[in-house]
Amino acid sequence: MSATMHRAKAHARASHVTVGQVRHQPDGGIEIDCSCGMVLTNGPDWSLDEHIRLHRAEARYVALSEVAPAGMPRLLPVGSDRLPL
Repeated sequence: MSATMHRAKAHARASHVTVGQVRHQPDGGIEIDCSCGMVLTNGPDWSLDEHIRLHRAEARYVALSEVAPAGMPRLLPVGSDRLPL
C-alpha cells in the first residue's frame, strides 16, 4: 500500500471511533455517537455492532477512494472524481 493510501486509511480509522456511552431508547433502540458526529444505531434488521462495522468500512472505502490513483481498476464503478456514488 502506498504511503498516501496508508495515511488515508489511518486517518479514517482515527476519525471514526465510538464516543460516550451506549444509550438505550424507550422504543428499544440502542445508539452511540461516532467521533465524526453521526449517531450509530441498531435497527429492525441490523445490530448496533453491524452498524458500527459498516460505518467504519464505509469511512475507509471513502478515504481510500479519494486518494486512489486515477485509472486503478475498481470493484465498484466510481465517478470521474473517484468518489463512491
